Amino acid sequence: MIKYFKTPNIFKWIFHRRVWGFSSSDKVFLTFDDGPTSDLTPWILDFLDSQNVKATFFCVGANVVKHPNLLTTIQERGHAVGNHTMRHEKGTDVSKRDYMKSIKEASGVISSNLFRPPYGRLPIRYSKGIRANHKIIMWSWLSYDYDASVPIDLVLKKAEKIKGGDIIVVHDNVKSTERLKDILPELVRIIKSKGLEFDIISV
Repeated sequence: MIKYFKTPNIFKWIFHRRVWGFSSSDKVFLTFDDGPTSDLTPWILDFLDSQNVKATFFCVGANVVKHPNLLTTIQERGHAVGNHTMRHEKGTDVSKRDYMKSIKEASGVISSNLFRPPYGRLPIRYSKGIRANHKIIMWSWLSYDYDASVPIDLVLKKAEKIKGGDIIVVHDNVKSTERLKDILPELVRIIKSKGLEFDIISV
């Protein structure tokens, strides 16, 4: 299967009402999906602090319920948060009614107008209802930190193509833990070497 690190333009054209990136020439937008997690989130936050990097965390409601203090810490350290459903449902696997219910339930513990669909899967017919209360945030560069079949050297080589305005996805979950700890420091180094700054998503 072909691995697309950069989101193909055809997807951006078809789903043009979703946010795939920004016009900024000097900023990138680092995002973490799936957390918070008891082991990895504190490491991520400490690393970001050490690099003076701000990011946006798309959190799963069930994980916030388990670790409410971590959501508070994320925000206290100057990062943004977004809704990633209550139980990480894939939009193509559940009914519109159940999906909307999951987003609403997550909104009860995550106060944000940002939403990212788990797995990037979201039927078009679900979008209008979501956009009534949220901006749908996608991405323009995917790290594959969760996929051990993708060599880390290749990930970092592809990171050289990151440019201003890109929305970058990495993951705050158990599956990605070891690879993320190798990828994230180098990813930040590469981005900084381009003279780019990091910013939170705020729309």
